[in-house]
Amino acid sequence: QVQLVESGGGLVQPGGSLRLSCAASGSSFSIYAMGWYRQAPEKQRELVATITRGGSTNYADSVKGRFTISGDNAKNTVYLQMNSLKPEDTAVYYCNAIFRNDYTRNRYEYWGQGTQVTVSS
Repeated sequence: QVQLVESGGGLVQPGGSLRLSCAASGSSFSIYAMGWYRQAPEKQRELVATITRGGSTNYADSVKGRFTISGDNAKNTVYLQMNSLKPEDTAVYYCNAIFRNDYTRNRYEYWGQGTQVTVSS
C-alpha cells in the first residue's frame, strides 16, 4: 500500500521560513513526479510546485522566487523550502506523488493527508 508521509508544517510569522518534507513508500514502480498542492479555506486546491524524476520543476506564479522544490529520487522524497512566507500562503499543503510503470507507461497518482501551514503574527 502506497503511503505519503508529510512533515514540516506549522505556525510561522510573516517573512519567516518553513521546510516541508514528503516521503513516499510502498510502490514497486518508479517515481515519475512529485509535488505540492495547497488548499485554503473555501478555496479550491491549487498547484504550488512540482518536480519530475529528471529534475524539471514548475511553480505557481504566486510562489516563484520564494519557494524551492527539490527531490531525492533514491529516497522517493520531495522537499519544499518556503521563504518569505505571507499570510496568503496559509493553507493545508498536500503532497502528491505519481508513480509510473516504465513498461506499460501507466501512471498511478497518490495524495498525502495534508499538513497545515499558518502564516500569522
